[in-house]
Amino acid sequence: MAGQPYMRVENLVKRFGPFTALAGVSLEIFPGEVHALLGDNGAGKSTLIKILAGVHRASEGQIYVEGRPVTFRSPRDATAAGIGTVYQDLALNQLMSVTRNFFMGREIKNRLGVLKMDEMDRIAHDEMLKIGIDFSDPTQAVGTMSGGQRQTLAIARAIYFGAKVLILDEPTSALGQKQQMGVLKTIKKVRKRGDIAIIFITHNEIHSRLVADRYTFLALGKVIGAGTRDSLEHGEIRRLMAGGAEMADLEQELESV
Repeated sequence: MAGQPYMRVENLVKRFGPFTALAGVSLEIFPGEVHALLGDNGAGKSTLIKILAGVHRASEGQIYVEGRPVTFRSPRDATAAGIGTVYQDLALNQLMSVTRNFFMGREIKNRLGVLKMDEMDRIAHDEMLKIGIDFSDPTQAVGTMSGGQRQTLAIARAIYFGAKVLILDEPTSALGQKQQMGVLKTIKKVRKRGDIAIIFITHNEIHSRLVADRYTFLALGKVIGAGTRDSLEHGEIRRLMAGGAEMADLEQELESV
């Protein structure tokens, strides 16, 4: 791989009391790539992204951003390091406008503290247009938007406020097929910028094949496989998504019945 990773994770371990949720996870995240993070429920995906987002602190291991070791003590630290996370619940207020959600907590004000709504409306419209959504009226309530459009809003907001690593937590899971395709198109448009790395958490093999450049597979808190889209066959992706050797053992056990 040419170039250097924006983020590098080395031997992350996370323990919750006697339970080990992550056991020595390592991966590299490059700008201009979609890195799919796959695994069954309980594989450790959520724990890993919460560490990268500053929600949890690792018990062991190290995170590097642009080659420098970093410690995230809070989500604010992760955001300051260029890590933007879009969770499934999106944290959007459906009664508020596109613009107010876009700038929530970071509003632009004049010297008297009055909101500069015209400027914020323009920025929200322009930033969403850059990744494929044209809102003629950014004052419309978020509750009137489709699920795919809300995902795009959350992505555009993260990028505008400095995300260099964009973590997308199951962004297509609760959407219809048309909306899913819209989100995947947005992901590809963000990748084309070349300066943003995307971590794409998904249970959908087809979606991962459509947009991912690189894969890491987790099972029971460990990395059980990794590779590029060109190096992995469909059957290998399915096997690793299901747990790798553990899945093979289950299949063998069932065949003996």
